Amino acid sequence: MDIVRRNTDYALRAMLNLAQNFGDGASSTRNIAAEEDITYQLACKLMQKLHNAKLVKSCMGPTGGFRLSKDPSRISLLEVIEAIQGPIELNRCLLNVDACPRQPDCPVSKRLAELQKHIRRYLDSVTLDKLIRSNSKNKKRKNRAKIHNPKRRKNKG
Repeated sequence: MDIVRRNTDYALRAMLNLAQNFGDGASSTRNIAAEEDITYQLACKLMQKLHNAKLVKSCMGPTGGFRLSKDPSRISLLEVIEAIQGPIELNRCLLNVDACPRQPDCPVSKRLAELQKHIRRYLDSVTLDKLIRSNSKNKKRKNRAKIHNPKRRKNKG
């Protein structure tokens, strides 16, 4: 069972691409697809879903494409996930009370509901800008490690 499906992963990559270029104008679907290793056809479908969810805006014309509809600090992973694959549900019994007649007294259902709340809360707390910042910090650490720990040649004496 995948909580985050493959298409959603591609959409997250596309959104991070737009977030990294936030304020620099629109990015074409072809560029996003090429830079993020997504087929052009799939990228078109994903961008349409993201547009319908009002997470991106489209711009027409020769320099057109897509850009985020709001600051990356105001777009959560949960919003992107739900735009592509719908609400996160760990089990059908959590959809509504009518889905399972045992739900009100079921100890498993109660625990799954708690877990689902934690997952949703966590995904809602992670924004695109947080992901970008954490990634740039990791890149800086790796670069510093290369500078401070160059491979040394052993002198044969």
